[in-house]
Parts: sequence; C-alpha cells; structure tokens
Amino acid sequence: MTKHNYCFELKSNLSELNTLCRHLEDCGSLMNLPQKCLVEINLGLDELFTNIISYGFKDDSEHQIKISLAKDNETLVVKVEDDGVPFNPLEVAAPDVSHDLDSINIGGLGIHLVKNMMDDVDYQRVEGKNKLIMKKCVTLSSA
Repeated sequence: MTKHNYCFELKSNLSELNTLCRHLEDCGSLMNLPQKCLVEINLGLDELFTNIISYGFKDDSEHQIKISLAKDNETLVVKVEDDGVPFNPLEVAAPDVSHDLDSINIGGLGIHLVKNMMDDVDYQRVEGKNKLIMKKCVTLSSA
C-alpha cells in the first residue's frame, strides 16, 4: 500500500490560478496520476478556487485557501479549506442542462461539473472553515 500526500496554500487572489496548476502538475507526477484524472482535478479545483475568490469573502483582506491531495491505493482524496462565508455547494440545485448552452443560467454549472467528475463529494463547516472533501477513483487503466 502506497500513500502519498501533497498540501499547499494559495492566497485569495485569482492570480494564484497559475500556481494552482503548477502544484497539480507536481502532484500528478509525484502520485503518478493518469492524465485524464489530472485534467479533471485541475478543472474542478480551478472552478472551486475561482468561486471561493469571487463569492467567499466579505472583505478585501488576504485569505489563505488550503488544498491537500492524498492518494491511498486507487483513491485520490482532495480537500479544499477556506475561512470564507459558510457555503455548502452540495445544496446548490443542479442546473437544467437539457437546453442548449445559450439558454442555460450561468450559476451552478461549475459545481455541477465538480459533482459529476468526482466519485464522492462531502461538505463540512468546522471551526469557522468550509471544508470540501472530494474522492476520485484513480486507476492507470482510466488514463
């Protein structure tokens, strides 16, 4: 059984998106993640990070967003933690995607995407922090 952990913090600024991408590339190499999995994780974290920055803070202070990834056998656990306003993305209604893209309301698409790319998503509010825990099965055969 091989277990890997990778943790990093980002400032609450959209300019950190490039840093997020670099960290995920490093993590993918360390954990030998399939490219498809890495692309999905990157897309999901990009969306979540952008939402946290855009809607999560009521002040202009700098906040830290902590991201950790842990791989245990074939399960990747991704945790995102911030001290923003309480927000449970699991309570957001799924967007109606039965229409063409031009008529879909903007809100909720990113969260819907994350829920569909991950095998399990859980939210907790602990000690004044939002904690989103996502699990994804990663096998080399899914590359």
